[in-house]
Amino acid sequence: MPEPRLEFAQKAFIVDHDRVLLVRKSSSDPHHPGCWEVPGGRLKVSQDDDLDDHIRREVYEEVGLRVDPGPPFHLWDWWMPDGPGEDVRVVAVARTCQPVGGLSVTDEHRAPDDHLGEAAWVPVRELGDYDVIPSLKPVLEHFRADLA
Repeated sequence: MPEPRLEFAQKAFIVDHDRVLLVRKSSSDPHHPGCWEVPGGRLKVSQDDDLDDHIRREVYEEVGLRVDPGPPFHLWDWWMPDGPGEDVRVVAVARTCQPVGGLSVTDEHRAPDDHLGEAAWVPVRELGDYDVIPSLKPVLEHFRADLA
C-alpha cells in the first residue's frame, strides 16, 4: 500500500460586520454534496508564492472576491480518498479575512472541479443552522467562540 500524501490547505472566514461567507458544495461533489463550507483550498506549490497569495487566489477563484488575509486562528486535519486504495491527509489552517473592494460574489473564475454551488452571507448567530462539512464543524465553533 502506498504511503499517503500530505497536502496543505487554507480556509477563509470572510467577515463582513456580523456575517461570514459560506459556499455550498454542489450535488456533483464526491465527498459532501449539498453541505456548506467556507472558501479555500489546497496549496499549489509551484503556483503560490506565499501563503497570503495562496488564500487570495483560492478565494478569488471560488467566489470572485479580493481579500486581506488575517492571521491563522485554527489548525486541523482530515483524511480523504485520493483514488483507488489511496488516501491524502490534508492539514489546514483557518484564517479570518476582510473583503477588499466589494462584497459581490461571482463564480466566473471557478474551476469545474471545485464542485461549488451557491454562496451566502450568513449571520454568525445562524451558522449553527447550516449543514457544514463534518471537518469544519469544530472550526466554526472555534470561530464563533472567538467572536463572543
